[in-house]
Formats: sequence, C-alpha cells, structure tokens
Amino acid sequence: MSIFRPARISKVLPDSIAAEIGFEPGDAIVSINGTNPRDLIDYQFLCADEVLELEVLDAAGKSHSLEIEKDYDEDLGVEFETALFDGLIQCNNRCPFCFIDQQPPGKRSSLYLKDDDYRLSFLYGSYLTLTNLTEREWQRIENMRLSPLYVSVHATEPEVRIKLLKNPRAAQILQQIKWFKKRRLQIHAQVVVCPGINDGAHLEQTLRDLASFHTGQVPAVASVAVVPVGLTRFRPEQDELIPVTREKAQEVISQVRSLQQEFRKKKQNCVWLADEWFLIAGEDLPNESEYKDYPQIDNGVGSINLFIKQFTEAADKLLPPKVQPKKLTWVVGNAVEQAFQPILKRLNSVEGLDIKMCALSSDYWGQSISVTGLLTGHDLLLKLQGQDLGDGILLPTVMLKHGELVFLDDTSVEDVACKLDVKIFPVAGVEQFLQTCIKPLHVQ
Repeated sequence: MSIFRPARISKVLPDSIAAEIGFEPGDAIVSINGTNPRDLIDYQFLCADEVLELEVLDAAGKSHSLEIEKDYDEDLGVEFETALFDGLIQCNNRCPFCFIDQQPPGKRSSLYLKDDDYRLSFLYGSYLTLTNLTEREWQRIENMRLSPLYVSVHATEPEVRIKLLKNPRAAQILQQIKWFKKRRLQIHAQVVVCPGINDGAHLEQTLRDLASFHTGQVPAVASVAVVPVGLTRFRPEQDELIPVTREKAQEVISQVRSLQQEFRKKKQNCVWLADEWFLIAGEDLPNESEYKDYPQIDNGVGSINLFIKQFTEAADKLLPPKVQPKKLTWVVGNAVEQAFQPILKRLNSVEGLDIKMCALSSDYWGQSISVTGLLTGHDLLLKLQGQDLGDGILLPTVMLKHGELVFLDDTSVEDVACKLDVKIFPVAGVEQFLQTCIKPLHVQ
C-alpha cells in the first residue's frame, strides 16, 4: 500500500508563478484543490486548472492555504525532489539477467532499487513488466490514458516468460496487451534475448505475437526492441545465462531480418535490433532510413547512427578549418570504436586539433566488449594511468549518474581527474562535444 507524502519542492524557477508567490526549496505541496497528489502525473493533471487552492507546508513545517488564478495549463514553475511522492513501486520478479543483481555490494543504495513503476515508464520511458499492478493502478492507466508505456516482454509464451521472470503472474502478458488494444492504449516492448532460454523458436513466436498487435491507427504494440543480454562478472552463480557470442549475434540478426521482411509486407514493421547485435557480430549497422522516428533510441536502437548523423550536421555548422593547438583524449566503449572512426577523422581534419580515441573495455564489469555507458572510474584509472592524455579527457556523460559527476562504480569525476592528473570535460550531446573540442583551453 502506498504512503502519502507531501510533494517536496527542490527548485523554484525564476520569473515563475511560484517565485512570485514566494515558494522556496524545502516547501511541500500537500494538496491541490482538495486532492493529495501521489506523483508528478497527478500534479500536472491537477495544476492544469485555472483556479488552484493549495495546501502547503513550509520548510519549518507550518501549514499555509493559498489560492492561485492562472492561465489554463500554465505551470507553477517548481521542480520536485522526486517524481513519485508516495514512493517507488518496486519489482517483484527475480529475472536472472537483472542488472541490479549483477552489481557488487557496498555501493550507493539507489543502485539497488528495482524499479517496476508504470509512472516512471510513462514519464521517462523506463521499462516495467506489468506483473505487480493492482486493479486500482490498471484503472488509473485507463482513466488518465497513461500511454505509451514501455514494457519488458522478453517472451510471450507463458512458461518461457515465467522461467525468465521467476513469477507466475508473468504468464498474463498477451492478455495484458489485449487490454491495451481494447482501450486504444500503446506499449513499446523490449525483448532481452538470453541464449538457450528465449532465443530460436521462442524468439520467433514472441516477435510474431507482438507484431500481430501492430495494426490499426493506434497499434497496441508501437515498437519492439530486440536486445542482447548483458552479463557482468558480479552476476549470481548458477543463473542459467550464457553470454552472447559473435556467432549467436549473427544468427539473431539473420533471424530477425528475415522476420522484418515478412512484417514489412504485412505493414507490421515494428521490430528493430539494438545496435549492440551488429557490434558483437562485427557487421555493418543498418542504414539510418530503417529506423523510422527512432522509437527505441534509449534502448540502443539506432543510437550510433543518430549520433553520427547529428555530429555530421553540427560539424558542418560549427567546425572551423583551424583552431588553437589542442590535444584531447576521447574516451568511448570499444564496442563503438569502428563505428566512430569517421567522426575521429573529421575532427582531426581541423588544423591544430589532435583528438585521440581511447576505446576501452570494462575490467570493472568483466566485459571484453563494452558500450560507452558502462565504463566506470575504475576502468579509466586502470587503462589511462601513465598515458599521454594531452590537454584533457572528453568524457561522454552517459557514463555518469544522471545529474551528477559520479560513475556507476561510485567513483567521482573529480577523483579520477586528480589521480590521472588531467582535466576532464564531461560532454552531453553533439554540440557540447564539438564546442569543447574547438574552444580555446583558457575559456574552458
């Protein structure tokens, strides 16, 4: 059962209604027009009205009643400590491939929270399994039309999905997708392929089942991402899991491409392979045109192609023919080393610019092929110690905890910079990456 907590404000935006009224960080909204908001979804829905009656607790715990008149849909201009005021709905499955269980003990507590919350799925695109929703939550999804949601399907055959999730309620997935279809609500599905468990004929059945829901103007299954299982050296013993080999990646690519052709003919083109399959298989990535509007970009479907495209467009506008001499080390996962060679070549064509790519595998996770987002402070210290890193390191922020300068292994960027005796430039997105490359060192 959820516990009500007031919505604690962490930031008041300047020149906003909240700033004008005198809201401050630490204040908390208890109710809006008599209703206690459970989460950011409730808050946004309740705040759409033109007249708001608020009950507010200030930082000292004193209660205040306020009435606000504003334009319809105008935001108050506050941000909250968390999107979920009544606490996280945690996962009740025991998937052997769960990344949470493949981490070492003793790190920050937030790394061990197993999120299976439909609200975070709706707000931020995180994946849930649908196994722990009460009737009240299903009703809320329907009433508030919380769509699309992002769903970890993995398998549609009941016995295979139960085996993967270790939960008898996992068997209901097809009935649940029918529920979405009946109400004209949508899901984006992911299938994490575990060799020997849900691959081969099971994978074909799953993709056929999901594609059968990609019909009509509002298809219940909007897209499907097929992703290889990721394993670390910290995973539990006897977990039944087998790493994806180059041969297995090639087999899955061939199998899924054959099904994609079939689905295209039926106008059920909704299945995509994550970039990682091609990197593991040593094959070329698909053309950019295959990805439509990149519906599964956060699942690594087309992310490399999109980055290269964005880089090319931005480089045409921003890259000068010449810059003040500068030498930088660009750290990436070794999975993208070949794919990013054209970017490296373009950067080094600028006179005065010397960019060295350091493509690393992750010793920390025990992976021989690593994506950039899984590299840790440990890996940088191990692999870059004693190297000539030039004037600084270009560090993609996908390696860091959201909003903080901390790696997945709890090492801080500051600590790594200190130990390597080098400046570190965290870069988010193509434009910041390019600006950091071309700006004179003294203004950085």
